[in-house]
Amino acid sequence: MSDKKKAAARPSWDEYFMDITRVVATRSTCLRRQVGAVIVKDQRLLASGYNGAPCGLAHCGDKGCVRAVNKVPSGERQELCRGLHAEQSAVVQAAMYGVPIHGATIYSTHQPCSACTKILINAGIKRIVYQYSYPDKLAEDLVAEAGIEYVCVE
Repeated sequence: MSDKKKAAARPSWDEYFMDITRVVATRSTCLRRQVGAVIVKDQRLLASGYNGAPCGLAHCGDKGCVRAVNKVPSGERQELCRGLHAEQSAVVQAAMYGVPIHGATIYSTHQPCSACTKILINAGIKRIVYQYSYPDKLAEDLVAEAGIEYVCVE
């Protein structure tokens, strides 16, 4: 195989980090949706997170899904959940280990909700790359106002 063909087979950086993000999502303990996120700067992975109960607390599979029991529709009342979102977990992980993420890109399997978007804005995230859309117009408006690059890789 020629060197040119080998180089052409390499994934782009966005493809590479989205692939990693999808693997991170497999650790999710959420009963409704598996979401993964990774924070990257200068092509280096800084932190990762997936959605699920906070560290040391029972998983939703053990306690049950508060949102399912209360018939909460997707995209509404995110505060009615035992779990953290993947983006929140990744930002918290970076903070716990003193990893600066200002100016970084976050890759997420799903478009961040408005609560996560506000956290990402304050953390200085400059680029959001996601695969699946999420029904949250406020999040889109916040990203536009903050001047964050938004990339859907569906």
